[in-house]
Amino acid sequence: MKAELHCHTRISDGSFHFDEILELARREGVTHLAITNHDTTCELHQMIDNGQNQGIEIIPGIEISGYDFQRGRRVHLLGYFIEPGNEAIETLCSPLLKKRHEGCHTAVERLIEAGYSITWEEVLKYAEGGTGVYKQHIMHALINHGYTTTIYGDLYKKLFSRGQNSEQPGIAYIPTEYVDMCEAVRVILQAGGVPVLAHPGQYRNFEAVEELVEAGLQGIEVWHPLHSDEDERRAIEYAQELGLVMTGGSDFHGYYGEKEVTLGSKSPGLAVVKELRERKEALLRS
Repeated sequence: MKAELHCHTRISDGSFHFDEILELARREGVTHLAITNHDTTCELHQMIDNGQNQGIEIIPGIEISGYDFQRGRRVHLLGYFIEPGNEAIETLCSPLLKKRHEGCHTAVERLIEAGYSITWEEVLKYAEGGTGVYKQHIMHALINHGYTTTIYGDLYKKLFSRGQNSEQPGIAYIPTEYVDMCEAVRVILQAGGVPVLAHPGQYRNFEAVEELVEAGLQGIEVWHPLHSDEDERRAIEYAQELGLVMTGGSDFHGYYGEKEVTLGSKSPGLAVVKELRERKEALLRS
């Protein structure tokens, strides 16, 4: 019996439909599965029902794309046991989904102007059934035309480079206006959820932990495929010092993942699910 607390479907930037994820969960012995699509709770009610029919508890979740404006870094916030379709979540995240999709459209237009033989219609097919186009869908089209063989290879770094360290940004890099990280925490709480800082080692977010706790942060993701041993150690230290739930997950995206992982491979154990549920109940009482 395993808990998988970080998983994406085709509704955001995963390559698998939910039914395929459910079959993988059955195969890997995952009994508690959090669906944490980016900036949306779309179809969570149906997923909960379908999971129950298969003997798998679906934990309604989300991963909000936040930003630390003081330090100029992205910050992802996971929300567990949230209310699907909550108005506060929709108000915060809907504009972000629209901006991301429009930014990807602009990126594709730039690539076409630069001579890459892809089309917007082709990219849309890879994103079919989701909330919009992501960079992974653009890269999938480029792979299909033979420009590269991987999603996150040299071509990705060249095209989508943010232009740090005096380098010029890549031609497909379109800045996205993310939401304030503390506001993301507050909105997850407002939606009845338990806010958890996702993969702090990946985006160098440790300096922001205390500020996020003041906003209401309840947990920190310790175990993640892109975390080093040092990242895990630091996350554990913050959790112990600040009384945070220690979570983990494979951050499963299927073919679109930054690292090849197995669903449930970073399971934190079922005790963490119980702890998250207890946190939710305590927050509702407070």
